[in-house]
Amino acid sequence: MNSATSGPSPDPEAAATAMVRLSPQASRDPEAIAAALKQQGIDCKQFTVLKRSLDARRRPAVVELIVGVEVEELSFVKGEWKNVAGAQPVVVVGAGPAGLYCALRLIELGFKPIVIERGKEVRERRRDLVQLIRKGKVDPDSNYCFGEGGAGTYSDGKLYTRAKKRGSWRKVLGWMVEHGAEQDILVDTHPHIGTNKLPAIISGMRERIISCGGEVRFQCRVTGVDREASGAVQGVITAEGRVAAAAVVVATGHGARDVFEWMQQDGLQVERKPFALGVRIEHPQSWVNTRQYRLRDAALADDLGLPPAAYSLVTQTEGGGVFSFCMCPGGVIAPCATEDGEVVTNGWSPSKRNNPWANSGIVTTVSEADLDALGHHGALGALEFQRAVERACSEAAGGDQRAPAQRLADFVARKRSKDLPPCSYLSGLTSVDLTALLPPFIVERLIAGILDFDRKMPGYIHPDAIVVAPESRTSSPVRMTRDKATLEMEGAPGLYPCGEGAGYAGGIASAAMDGIRVAEAIAARQAVSLD
Repeated sequence: MNSATSGPSPDPEAAATAMVRLSPQASRDPEAIAAALKQQGIDCKQFTVLKRSLDARRRPAVVELIVGVEVEELSFVKGEWKNVAGAQPVVVVGAGPAGLYCALRLIELGFKPIVIERGKEVRERRRDLVQLIRKGKVDPDSNYCFGEGGAGTYSDGKLYTRAKKRGSWRKVLGWMVEHGAEQDILVDTHPHIGTNKLPAIISGMRERIISCGGEVRFQCRVTGVDREASGAVQGVITAEGRVAAAAVVVATGHGARDVFEWMQQDGLQVERKPFALGVRIEHPQSWVNTRQYRLRDAALADDLGLPPAAYSLVTQTEGGGVFSFCMCPGGVIAPCATEDGEVVTNGWSPSKRNNPWANSGIVTTVSEADLDALGHHGALGALEFQRAVERACSEAAGGDQRAPAQRLADFVARKRSKDLPPCSYLSGLTSVDLTALLPPFIVERLIAGILDFDRKMPGYIHPDAIVVAPESRTSSPVRMTRDKATLEMEGAPGLYPCGEGAGYAGGIASAAMDGIRVAEAIAARQAVSLD
């Protein structure tokens, strides 16, 4: 009843459906679902869940299910994988979601992808992350940002996006399932895989690329593009030599600062871009559960079968908005620097989301006007500001990936904390007055925003809530310009900026969709049919 076959994704409008509301425990019980359908006069032999969402506004919370009636199996999109060993080569720089999905779509379209990744394969990355966490030593080519799968692999695996109209949303999810993800991501309103399960899926995608005749080259850093006198791109330059290609896709992620720098030096079109910057705030997960589910006792969340609760907050303050970003229920704050001498934080959750803390980025947008006022001009001005904040935080905390931190109540009161509560960040914390460390305009907006959050979510300024800084890699501070129609970089025919690092996506799913879109743009330039 819940097996999967190839074919189109389930569409509630394409089949007879019914909506049922059940408790969280009953929502995964086929007999309970069948009984709920029968109460509506629907006595069917075959059904499957097409959509699942938690409604925590009700008391008690319920799960709303869209059920396909007389639907025997949950279908999903599978790829049409070709043998491309002798086909025209396309270099894809970066093996994150944008690069991997671009490579897979290129195979469908009859091109041979040559994926070049500066970091290591996904399983080998784990050893370097352990050294980063335990010893505070950053491998500049293998860390939370660089390596197979990109930043998303070891920093959560959320697949939710508001950009579904931009591209092949169902294809993104379908290919995940085809390569090992659970089918729940096809029906959950906020699909999430989890850092513990993503490596096997990423490995499956790499094996697919290789089995179809493509190539994946690890620990190979691209240092430039090979261009004809006309400016047209004909390959890339690496430490191991030149790699020729009919087109080059740059899907390097927003942490690859060296790429932005050599692009600017080579006269390629990059420009300054607004981005968000702030802090990570962590609460006890039990408090978030009681507040969001309106429970008197945190233990009731488990008794009722409720998942660890999340929150989403946004407010407008003088000078700019403040909003929660990448909220991680039952999660961990991780050190995500890409070079020594800087501190960067991010958050992730395992698939069960069963850690005792909940963390979220709380950030504000650093606008063009903000950067101008600070004197950070030029194409790399936002990057320079970002780097300055990360280095200042590292110095204040004492180096070795220790992070500066402060109790949330003390942050709002603008005073250094005498002690710090337990925290999921394992690389060490140093009590610092963050209001004297972070740029004043960031501090002013964050405090105003947090005070408003406490009004909207009473108790948000919790005595055991902690602020860890900085949350600075929310998005790329640089945009690689590209033509809206052809997706090629202006003045460099055959060069395709792609994904989050290029400034055209904001997470795993939207980056994957952009990778598919770029592959199709390459096919259009080569007069290859998309059918």
